[in-house]
Amino acid sequence: MGRVLMIAAIIFTIILFLPWRQTIPGRGTVTALRPQDRPQMVQNQIGGRIEHWAVQEGEEVKKGDTILVISETTPSYFDPELPLRLDEQLDAKRNSEVAADQKMSATKAQIQALTSGLRYQLESAQNKVTQAHNVVAIDSADLIAVESFFETTKVRLKRYEQGYQQGLFSLTDIETRRLNLQNSQAKVVSAQNKLTNSRQNLINATIDLDNIKAKYHESLAKAESDLSSARSSKASVQGDIAKLRNEIANVDARRGLYVVRAPQSGYVVRTLKAGIGENIKEGESIATLQPKTPLMAAELYVDAIDVPLILHESDTRLQFEGWPSVQFSGWPTVAVGTFAGRVTIIDKVNSPNGKYRILIRPTAPVPENDEPWPEQLRLGSGVFGRVVLEAVPLWYEIWRQLNGFPPSLEKEPKEEIGK
Repeated sequence: MGRVLMIAAIIFTIILFLPWRQTIPGRGTVTALRPQDRPQMVQNQIGGRIEHWAVQEGEEVKKGDTILVISETTPSYFDPELPLRLDEQLDAKRNSEVAADQKMSATKAQIQALTSGLRYQLESAQNKVTQAHNVVAIDSADLIAVESFFETTKVRLKRYEQGYQQGLFSLTDIETRRLNLQNSQAKVVSAQNKLTNSRQNLINATIDLDNIKAKYHESLAKAESDLSSARSSKASVQGDIAKLRNEIANVDARRGLYVVRAPQSGYVVRTLKAGIGENIKEGESIATLQPKTPLMAAELYVDAIDVPLILHESDTRLQFEGWPSVQFSGWPTVAVGTFAGRVTIIDKVNSPNGKYRILIRPTAPVPENDEPWPEQLRLGSGVFGRVVLEAVPLWYEIWRQLNGFPPSLEKEPKEEIGK
């Protein structure tokens, strides 16, 4: 018994110094590395009524193949000749735009005619005002001359009256001088009336000139208002034309959406609507499509305490559900039924369960004496894996596990962690 115990102790001691590969375990599922390779919901962009299913569940489809045909359920699109009606409205609006252009041209011509006519009328009225000024000046000079002659006549009459009293002139001379005085006075009154009339004519000519200007401004303002109205009408018509063109494009695009097509090649996993004649809403999911050739990856979740020890491109051993295997945590090289992989992505933030997600891709090229990942893998299958770290003595691993310490590293992780 002593020999047996001694031999057992020696063997146990030797085993304690055997190399042991530290590993970080994790569980997860099989997924696709690229977002476009993951199962997606096929949605219809418009609401409608199901008329025909072109596929069955599990059927393979190519990109652009018909999955579902729907009919219109919106009353505003029931008219089969709706594009023709919209084209007619568009033609009418374009004619309105042409009419607005013609009105704008006519109004501009009217403004030019008003400007030209005003120039001639203003020149004529201004000439009349100038002539009236000249007449007033002449009549003023005539009045001054007549008044001067009238004053001279009065002085002569007074001198003749004094000479008549002295017997130097006869009564006939006095009467002649008095008659000349009356004629001079009449000429003064006539010159004054003539000057008053000339001044009144000047005022009338000035008023006519102002009336011409006011009338022109009124006509010009009306023409400019008509021009602005024509421009506003044209802008409104152009807006209606743009709206109709947009509506026509929308109708054409909507009619192309009556057929729901496969966005990419793959398999119709499940149809989410059933029957013929069922109404579906806009943006509603109608089927689940699995891409044909996804880039497979294993999605594992590991504890936060182990994340700093995982490096980009770290080796892993994976065990997929459905494939029998025998795993040896400390000696991954002797495991049976497991597959090699490398860490590709380490999430920067944790998941809702408090763990961190890592994505693992197959090792390329496939290691010697190893097998590639099974072609029969399906997205969503369970997977258990271990991230392989450094080799340590078995006694150290037992001591670490008993104390709950994390695995150890020979060197510090670099910045590539988390890629």
